[in-house]
Amino acid sequence: MRNHPRTASLLLAATLLAGGALAADPGITDTEILIGDVEPLTGPPALLGVAASIGHKIAIAEANNAGGINGRKIKYVLEDDGYVTARTIQGAKKVIEVDKVFAMLGMSGSGQSIAVMPVLEKAGIPTVIDVAPVKLLWEPPRKNVFVVGQSYEEGIIHLVNYLAEKNPGKKWGLITQDDDYGITVRDGFDSVVKSKKLNVVYSGNYKKGQQDFSSDMLQLKESGAEVFLAGGIIAENIAMMKELEKLNVKPVTGIFWPGRVEPVLKLMGPAGDGIFAVDYVEPFAGEAGKAFLEKAKPLVSEAEFKGINRYTMSGYAAAKVLIAAIERCGKQPTWACTISELEKTKNVETGVMAPISFGPGVRFSNQKLQIMQADTATVSFKPVK
Repeated sequence: MRNHPRTASLLLAATLLAGGALAADPGITDTEILIGDVEPLTGPPALLGVAASIGHKIAIAEANNAGGINGRKIKYVLEDDGYVTARTIQGAKKVIEVDKVFAMLGMSGSGQSIAVMPVLEKAGIPTVIDVAPVKLLWEPPRKNVFVVGQSYEEGIIHLVNYLAEKNPGKKWGLITQDDDYGITVRDGFDSVVKSKKLNVVYSGNYKKGQQDFSSDMLQLKESGAEVFLAGGIIAENIAMMKELEKLNVKPVTGIFWPGRVEPVLKLMGPAGDGIFAVDYVEPFAGEAGKAFLEKAKPLVSEAEFKGINRYTMSGYAAAKVLIAAIERCGKQPTWACTISELEKTKNVETGVMAPISFGPGVRFSNQKLQIMQADTATVSFKPVK
């Protein structure tokens, strides 16, 4: 039997000249590239998930308005997991196996994204996570999964170190959620307690979904804590601050970035004035934040614009990095090329956080942090100089 290499080469060349998309990887046609996402769009954490999806939409609209990715328009496929882990896994399988997307963004909360990791690894699909950066997502590094942000541990360490330096010799209190998120918050706190020998007089856990913090905050008051780390996510931080207001105590308080959203501050009212926060995305009160809002306004609906918060910025940055990587692959992008180009991401400017970089074996962008302070008069967080 004779081989015909020249004939085979001619057929391959004819296929490429005809402009047909590569059949090896799903989610791409001659006119579209599909990008999938799973977020909590219902329930209290929807404040995070909806905002992150709006960030993805802004970056996608920006790219599509400029002609798409090398001529292909981006189509966004979004699933709601309701912040329920089983639904996160179900949603990821749906967009990968049924919708057959080309790449993934977002991926819900910390526990949800950890649980869905085997699905993403098995699929081998290029993924950029931006909602809940926890170490288990990048340690050990996975070939196809990249994470934009900063670890919860580093964020807490940065915040607690700042508060400890500003409040030497004070008594400390802490309360966290009894899940993966709470564990990472506590780990970061404990590392500073050990290095700075902080005097911790109150340490508590609350069950996920708890709404009544009257007993917890009474115990905090009775402990005499003067500096308080509120380790809630959304509604829990509001409830804690309201209870402290009722008890007529106002310790120096720090909150983490899940609570650093303007609607939370608005619901806290005067109880939230002056609280400290840490973050790796720019505050909307600064020039970068204002510029982002101006950019976003014509790209989303009025309702979506009202839903913008800090998670919109992290979602926008992650989508920008993913879109740029696909674009660098040229007319025939593949999963392998996109993953390779993501790895080559170096000092990419998004305007909403410090430049983003990955590298060989480096799947975490390790963003620079800054301290902010709440101003309830303007319902905003402002950088602390």
